[in-house]
Amino acid sequence: MQVEFYTKWEKDSNLITTRLSGAITEADAIEWEKDLTQVLQALPEGTKFKIFVNFFELNPSSVSAHKAYRNVMPLLLSEYGWRIGYLDLFEEANGLKITSNKDIQCYAAVHCHHDSYKIQEYEKRFGKDNEHFYDDPIVSEEWIRNFQMLDPVR
Repeated sequence: MQVEFYTKWEKDSNLITTRLSGAITEADAIEWEKDLTQVLQALPEGTKFKIFVNFFELNPSSVSAHKAYRNVMPLLLSEYGWRIGYLDLFEEANGLKITSNKDIQCYAAVHCHHDSYKIQEYEKRFGKDNEHFYDDPIVSEEWIRNFQMLDPVR
C-alpha cells in the first residue's frame, strides 16, 4: 500500500481536502501535518470552510506513526471553531479550548476511514447535520461537496 498525503484548498467551494493513507511512518505524519497547517494558516481572515478528512486505507506502520497523526485533526480544527464529535469519547478532551484563529471557522466536516465497524459506530453516536463519518471516499466527497453552510455557523 503506497503512502499518500496531501492537503488542498478549493476557494470556489470553500473545501479543504486532506488525505493521509498507506503504511505511513512518523515522518510522513509530520510532513502531512505541516502541509495541513500551512493550508489552514494561508486562509484569508474571516474564511468559512468545510473539510474532508480522508484517512481511507490509512495503516500506520508503527505506534509512533499512529501517535504522530491521531491528535492532529482535533487540535488543529479546535483552532478554527470546530470540535470533532468523537472527542466525547475521551474525558481528557473535555478541557479542549475551541477558538477562532483570524476569525476563520470550519462549518462542516466529513471523516472517511476504511474501518467500517468503527466509522459506522462514530456515525451513529456522533454524526450530525454538519458532521459525518463514512467508510466510502466517494460518498464522503459527494456529501461534503453538496453541503451548504448552515446559518448561523455552529
